[in-house]
Amino acid sequence: MNNHRPAYHFLPPSNWMNDPNGLIQWEGQYHLFYQYNPYAAVPGNIHWGHAVSADLVHWADLSIALSPTPGSVDAGGCWSGCAVDDGGLPTLIYTGFRDGVQCPCLATSQDGLLTWEKYPGNPIIPNPPEGLELVGFRDHTVWREDGAWMMGIGSGIAGVGGAVLLYRSGDLRRWEYLGPLCTGAQTQDSREPTGAMWECPSFFALGDRHVLIVSVWTEGITGYTAAMTGTYQDRRFNPMKIDKLDYGNHYFYAPQTMLDDRGRRLMWGWIQEGRPVTAQVAAGWSGVMSLPRELRLSEDGELEVSFVPELAVLRGDNVHIEDLDIIPGMEGYLSNAGGETLEIQVDLLRGAAAQSGLVLRRHPSGEEVTRVVVNWQAERLELIRRHSSLDPDVDRTDLGGPLPGLGGGMAHLHLYLDHSVVEVIANDRSALTGRVYPTLPQSIGIDCFAVGGPARVKTLDLWQLKSI
Repeated sequence: MNNHRPAYHFLPPSNWMNDPNGLIQWEGQYHLFYQYNPYAAVPGNIHWGHAVSADLVHWADLSIALSPTPGSVDAGGCWSGCAVDDGGLPTLIYTGFRDGVQCPCLATSQDGLLTWEKYPGNPIIPNPPEGLELVGFRDHTVWREDGAWMMGIGSGIAGVGGAVLLYRSGDLRRWEYLGPLCTGAQTQDSREPTGAMWECPSFFALGDRHVLIVSVWTEGITGYTAAMTGTYQDRRFNPMKIDKLDYGNHYFYAPQTMLDDRGRRLMWGWIQEGRPVTAQVAAGWSGVMSLPRELRLSEDGELEVSFVPELAVLRGDNVHIEDLDIIPGMEGYLSNAGGETLEIQVDLLRGAAAQSGLVLRRHPSGEEVTRVVVNWQAERLELIRRHSSLDPDVDRTDLGGPLPGLGGGMAHLHLYLDHSVVEVIANDRSALTGRVYPTLPQSIGIDCFAVGGPARVKTLDLWQLKSI
């Protein structure tokens, strides 16, 4: 079997990883905490892992930051949360779990984020608000407002749907409940159901709007991440627009954001596996952190996303192509450019094509192949995985979603391939993350294609990427 372990995405040396937590920049260093099981490549025994980077690309894995304390409010795990700078004191707010009860907890560091002391008064909110029938009470987004701390907690209200519950504090330890920041009842214009519960909220100002990101959870249903843009007034968020943040659905989940010292709103997400648990256990690892992305607000108020430019340091050998006509049914346009660790940027001109795009991880026989498709007719971005692997046990469902901005007949794709991970952003608007698990060693071919008529590659750059 091919090596499916990524080479330049961050993941711990072994075992299970899920949500990014506690994103913070401290003394010029980027700190990434994450949900971690140090004992096996399966969920459970949840700790906080910890990694640090000076450049957003190369990461050093540090000692475990938080471990469950037997007999305490986090005996059942130290679950997701965030990090803040409390007047020079690094502070984590995380979800404790014991005997089925979730509760916010706090820990601080006196040695530059290396070791953490749990607040002896944990939990900082002992009980959910009274009078509400809640579905979940976990995960935290914390910010400063009018000289006080504000916290949104992920939840759901029976009969209403997902919710973020709003609290206020003067010292991060004693909290007053203010009511819902936003609920699913406020988002009925969404093209997607907004679920029974909202996990991993992230709430922040961006341009002249506010943004609320939540991971939509309903028991037994594959989740996705929703991004809402709107206005924030009188401690209520009013969404004006709601979309999927990534059309890979659960393959980009539980994202968290941070503001860095350059004023950028950076985001990471958990890239889940699409192979059986037995394969994850046999490999000894599960879960990958996405590449860092930057969120912006366009002039017309739309949420834009791009990969951070620091990733260019990974680039090695380059293939550059201009003004290449792509004829339906023909192949071999990039016959000398195969690989498993690639960055590709391409400007596609529609021409007469109904669809055009890129071929990845192709075997010479065509037995295994993955396609990244600009569907011009349907105005969609798609990841076609139905022939991506000969392994019948891996997920091979196709993924996709709307791709705005195709009216001019041009699409820009920025794509990263890292063994089993595919991340693509189109027109700085539509993101799509997925996993592919080819079984044949020669499934490394790259190509361009067109369907329904000829298309043109205006420019294409392909780089072989280095391992971190």
